[in-house]
Amino acid sequence: MTELPSSGLAAARRREATPATIEAAYRARATEFLRVATAIAGSSEGGRDAVQEALARAFARRGTFRGSGPVEAWLWRAVVNAARNVRDRSPRVAEAPADTGAHDPVDERRDAVREAVAALPERQRHALFLRYYADLDYAAIAEALGVRRGTVSATLNQAHAALRAALDEEVLA
Repeated sequence: MTELPSSGLAAARRREATPATIEAAYRARATEFLRVATAIAGSSEGGRDAVQEALARAFARRGTFRGSGPVEAWLWRAVVNAARNVRDRSPRVAEAPADTGAHDPVDERRDAVREAVAALPERQRHALFLRYYADLDYAAIAEALGVRRGTVSATLNQAHAALRAALDEEVLA
């Protein structure tokens, strides 16, 4: 997990949602926030909108922060929820892949992985995004998703098993 800059680390550990702690957490994890929001929202534009919406809400609602966990985890929850909202508001547009006539096994494998991840239940997908795109530990994922740490472990285990099964079927097909 990426550390906050030393100037913002102490503030973020105080468990206060001040403008300074929100900004420090955002600056430390901006790239990861955008990566996860984009994955959940389904587009880079949606991801940017979600991060912006999450930050605006965090600043506006900082008084509702209970201090039961770090500010960064609270921001993660805001980002995940905003990305879900953006995704749900966006019209679904089916894209037909362009047929180039070329056979590229790497592209096919990448597409198979994307399809397998997309087929996972929402909680499993989001847990995977937070673990591998944001490099969060299980406790931070639990806080961001509003579940227990053990649920994160079970969810990731189920996601890994489902992906292995789906990708093994793809290889055998």
